[in-house]
Amino acid sequence: MIGRAQAREFISGRIATPIALGMGRIGMTPNSLTLFGLVIAGVAAYLASVGQFWGAGAVLVFAAVFDLFDGALARATDRVSVFGAMLDSVVDRVSEAIVLLGLLAYYIDRDDAAGIVLVYLAFVFSVLVSYARARSEGLGVDCTVGVMTRPERVIVMAVGLVVGHWAPTVLLIALGIIIALSALTSIHRVLHAKAALRDRG
Repeated sequence: MIGRAQAREFISGRIATPIALGMGRIGMTPNSLTLFGLVIAGVAAYLASVGQFWGAGAVLVFAAVFDLFDGALARATDRVSVFGAMLDSVVDRVSEAIVLLGLLAYYIDRDDAAGIVLVYLAFVFSVLVSYARARSEGLGVDCTVGVMTRPERVIVMAVGLVVGHWAPTVLLIALGIIIALSALTSIHRVLHAKAALRDRG
C-alpha cells in the first residue's frame, strides 16, 4: 500500500519536477514559487468570500499541486536550503489561514453563526496540528503522525467547497470533519511526543 510520503514523492518526481524545471528556465526560483503560491491562495480566499465555492475549491486544488513545485525545483537545481524549508512551512500556514479568512468573511456577511464558529474552530485546530509538530520537533521528536495533516485538510476543504457550492450543508460538514480529525491528530501528536520523550529517559 502506498503511503503519503511515497505518493508525494511519485507525483513530485514524475509530474512536479518537469514542470518546475520549466518554470526555472523562465527565471523562477524556489522561493518565488513558494510566494506565488500565496497569491493563488489569495484568489481562492476571494472566491470563497463572494460565495463562488466551486471556483475556490478548484483554485485550492491547483494551489495544492503548485505547492509541490518549489520543493521539486529546489531539489532538481540543488538549491535546497533551511530558509527555503522554513519559508515553505510559514507560507503553507498563512495560505491556509487566508482561505479560511475568505470563508469567514462569507459567513459573517450572511450572519451565519454556525459557519462562523466552524471556520474559527477549523483555524484553531489546524494551527494546533502544525504547532504540535513544530514543538515536538523542537524537542528532537519526529512528529508526523496523525490522520489530518495539511494535505488531508486541503482535500477535505476543496471537496467541501466544490460540492458546497450546490449543497451548502456539505461545506459545514467538511469543516466539522476538519475540526474533529485535527483535534484527534493534535492529541495523537502530543501523546506520541510524550511517549518518545519518556523512552528517551
